Amino acid sequence: MTTDTDAKLIEQGRKLFAGDWQFIWASPSIETLPPMQGMEVAFAGRSNVGKSSLINALTGRNALARTSHTPGRTQELIFFEGPKEAGFRLVDMPGYGYASAPKAKVASWTTLIHKFLQGRSSLARVYVLIDARHGFKDVDLDVLKTLDKAAVSYQVVLTKADQVKPAELEERTEATAAALAKHPAAFPELLVTSSRTGAGMPELRAAMIRLLEERGR
Repeated sequence: MTTDTDAKLIEQGRKLFAGDWQFIWASPSIETLPPMQGMEVAFAGRSNVGKSSLINALTGRNALARTSHTPGRTQELIFFEGPKEAGFRLVDMPGYGYASAPKAKVASWTTLIHKFLQGRSSLARVYVLIDARHGFKDVDLDVLKTLDKAAVSYQVVLTKADQVKPAELEERTEATAAALAKHPAAFPELLVTSSRTGAGMPELRAAMIRLLEERGR
């Protein structure tokens, strides 16, 4: 892809995410999901990986998605919608791997996530967030297997990159990319981000614009 194309996608992404983004729906169960329309991308990750912070950084809003220092706070599928003409939604999924939550509650979240992934034709991609300080954990690899099995396109996003020394971040990035090569549904390009500094946000927005164009709006 040419540099000109990259610059064009980045500018389109900036404009889209500078528009009006609103919370529109919260679904505790498959039965309560909003009707499918337009394109959706979802964000998955371990509790406290920074999903809500990433959504806020993407949209340039401090409080669009509710952030919390308490892991496991998001217990529903949370939908945000962009400018009406864009036909585009973001979905904040319940964090996984939070061992302190009641087992019945964790099982309920897990079932909700799996059913959503397998039955949502408007879902174009899942962004799997991985903490750059730690890399893949077993629970992350289990989620990748679920996505492979469901044949859902997904892309891995490293978060909190500003909290890792450059040499360590490079090693973590290489190791993550090597592990991803074993997963057939994974998009090969790895995105490295920081919600605090804004690093990687233009590239993540551009990736979503590319998806919108591929889907033909």
